[in-house]
Amino acid sequence: MSRDKSYAAVMARKNEIMKKALGVDYEEYELSDIAFDYDTMMEDVDLTMEDIRRIQREVSVGDTPLVELRNLTALARKFSEPGKGARIFIKDEAGNPSGSFKDRRASLSVYKAKELGYKGVVTATSGNYGAAVASQAAKLGLKCIVVQECYDSEGIGQPEILEKRRKCEALGAEVISLTVGPELFYTFLSILEETGYFNASLYSSFGIRGVESLGYEIAEEVKEKYGKFPEAVLVTHAGGGNLTGTARGLRQAGAEETRVIGVSVDLKGLHMASDVDFNKKSFTTGHTGFGIPFATFPDRSDVPRSAARPLRYMDEYYLVKQGEVFYMTEALAQLEGLERGPAGNTSLTAAFAMARDMKDTDILVVQETEYTGAGKHPLAQLSFARERGVKVFFGNSDEEIPGKNIILPERPEDIRLRSVDLENLKRSLLKNIVADKKIERVTELDLFYLMEEVRASYDFVKLELQLLGVNVVL
Repeated sequence: MSRDKSYAAVMARKNEIMKKALGVDYEEYELSDIAFDYDTMMEDVDLTMEDIRRIQREVSVGDTPLVELRNLTALARKFSEPGKGARIFIKDEAGNPSGSFKDRRASLSVYKAKELGYKGVVTATSGNYGAAVASQAAKLGLKCIVVQECYDSEGIGQPEILEKRRKCEALGAEVISLTVGPELFYTFLSILEETGYFNASLYSSFGIRGVESLGYEIAEEVKEKYGKFPEAVLVTHAGGGNLTGTARGLRQAGAEETRVIGVSVDLKGLHMASDVDFNKKSFTTGHTGFGIPFATFPDRSDVPRSAARPLRYMDEYYLVKQGEVFYMTEALAQLEGLERGPAGNTSLTAAFAMARDMKDTDILVVQETEYTGAGKHPLAQLSFARERGVKVFFGNSDEEIPGKNIILPERPEDIRLRSVDLENLKRSLLKNIVADKKIERVTELDLFYLMEEVRASYDFVKLELQLLGVNVVL
């Protein structure tokens, strides 16, 4: 008997489809209408760090080089007070098979798909993760389908996104190219149901645990070479999985005191899923259109309970401007001889500004780089922006208006950090949970769960819930 394939019917079956496509029953982890057992969900990926690294080494993932950026560090010190100017390092993830850290996520997801007997994998992505899944599926002999938003309603796509599509296809994936809009999730669910393939989600516990090796390697290598853990690790923040996995890996390696710092490109005012705004963004990920919404409501993802919970792990959060990232991309190429794509350069931009205020004995690690190419290159993105009416010029980056202009800093010392108030994000997360679940009362179990979810005190969470009109029953 054929099933109703209408939008409403498929969306109504989403939990059923997800359960079948992941081999995970999320209901087992539900403790109440609010609380769920996050730690057990993560532990049920029954693999040690040694297991994860073994699995990844078998498919040539991980063990990437840690590179000190001596010339950029020297430049930062030119604009620092005596004794200031931290040493800047990058974990060069471009050496992974598909060219980004996302091979770590994909390696574990595709491994589980193979182990569980699925014939193929499906993922929804802007591109880098799709290439990673396609690469790993090719290695393990599985079929791969990538669902990707490529175009606006006029059929025009960003150079970076189109390059990612070509990369997915080159690695053997079937790519379903869509215009921006709500049909992405519907199409994704329909394909999962029709094919019976595995959901290689960015946000499953398998994907996040795969990133843990990245944080672990950073801690291990810095400690071995320099006798201490890094003072800070900077992570480009979008959906939260990169930060979550890296932070968990750092903790497992013993780097409890290392500050985990999220960084996003400031694209305030441009909606993540807007057709009008789609091609006004010169960054397809790592920006506030993902970073803020996914921090304040992580379960908006394509699994019932996202394993990416950034506010549980983030110590600080900063924004940088588009023009500053383009500037730093060129600086990395011309001073260090490394041409790398825009994602990791977002965190590198913040690291350059941050290093100037830290001791010259401190170590800052930018935890990922990605491959570059014709579509990812700054010239391609800037030319596309100009064609779409965005002005590009040198000036004061603080005057940059996303979608209207891209302002390159006139001098390296003009690059700076803009702090995001984490307490406000935590309040927004609590507010979103209360509104989504229509919560009128919470128990002590819920309260302690929410304390972990927003990494805040008992008094903070209790007061915020009371301000939202929630009855706290103890």
